[in-house]
Amino acid sequence: MEPLIHTLESLSPLLIYCLLFAISYIENVFPPSPSDVLVVFGGYLVGLGTIDFTIALVLTTAGSITGFLTMYKIGDWFGESIIEKRKFAFLPLESIHTVEEWFRRYGYWIIVINRFLSGTRAVVSFFAGLSKLKILRTTLLCGFSALIWNCMMIYAGALLGKNWNSVAFYLSTY
Repeated sequence: MEPLIHTLESLSPLLIYCLLFAISYIENVFPPSPSDVLVVFGGYLVGLGTIDFTIALVLTTAGSITGFLTMYKIGDWFGESIIEKRKFAFLPLESIHTVEEWFRRYGYWIIVINRFLSGTRAVVSFFAGLSKLKILRTTLLCGFSALIWNCMMIYAGALLGKNWNSVAFYLSTY
């Protein structure tokens, strides 16, 4: 891990910002990914003065929203046919219907808490699109949730500085 850390510390800020955006996007489309740990490491680089807190926060939040909307649109456009063709064969059909019912009842609340539920980001965004939740309201709530979460992760990394492994341990446990 140490060689990787030294390599990342030596990267240009522009490349680091691009990586933070990309990993925040990817985590919403191709789970699971170690994105939260990498965002915390971005906070570590903020603490070192390598990159700027505000730019890192804006880009991770933009990546999160963009990734969320990608899966939202996939759910919106193809969700019914994916479920009908049983592309989720590993999930019982009754479980899929249960999730659909949750979205009919609590859809927007699920969007808000989604960021804080590990491993659910891509699934929630897919079902939000499938459930035809209003895209503007969904985007705003997703953005709010991602902003709060990313702020916490970047700030934690900045505070802990070289002790970022402690945050990585707790995030992997979470």
